[in-house]
Amino acid sequence: MPAARYTVSDVMTHTAIAIGREASYKEIVELMHEWKVSAVPVLEGEGRVVGVVSEADLLPKEEFRRDEPLLPEQLEEASKAGGVLAEELMSSPAVTVHPDATTAEAARIMARKHVKRLPVVNDLGMLEGVVSRSDLLKVFLRPDEELAEEIRQAVLTELSPGLPLDFTVEEGVVTLRGQLRDRALVPLLARAISAVEGVVDVRMELDRAASAPA
Repeated sequence: MPAARYTVSDVMTHTAIAIGREASYKEIVELMHEWKVSAVPVLEGEGRVVGVVSEADLLPKEEFRRDEPLLPEQLEEASKAGGVLAEELMSSPAVTVHPDATTAEAARIMARKHVKRLPVVNDLGMLEGVVSRSDLLKVFLRPDEELAEEIRQAVLTELSPGLPLDFTVEEGVVTLRGQLRDRALVPLLARAISAVEGVVDVRMELDRAASAPA
């Protein structure tokens, strides 16, 4: 039985704060401050995500307040300094994620695109929620007992049935102990345990089992 994979739908915030194209600069700032968020999706129609306004999109108004010569690479960013409405400020197309994506996939998108929050959209591009960096860390709140049960059922039962192995889980850190005759199993076990959502680290304290007499 393969280890369960947490998806974005398991950890996302289903009640998402969003704005329309005509939302004003000040309205957006007030909304972000009130709800303690760093970005808001921009919707049109019945809820299709067309862009995102983030703190980074709002800062040029302050950054380029003074009259100073601009470098060529600053022109695009500086153009947002004159923006007043969401449609003028937003980054588009929005970087989004589907609810059935794994939390690892969402984390990779955030890292690659340098964003802190992702609108969660269905196949039609309609907003279903928002997932943030803090949401992705929720998997590390899983109790040690829950992690231990998954490791026992989904990893050790599959890879090392009948082998004299034992393990403990403390604060998400898994320590595997026992004897293994086949050392090729060591990296396989380490990878399989590391893949369990919520595992912080894997420590291997394994001895080489003595060969059976001929």
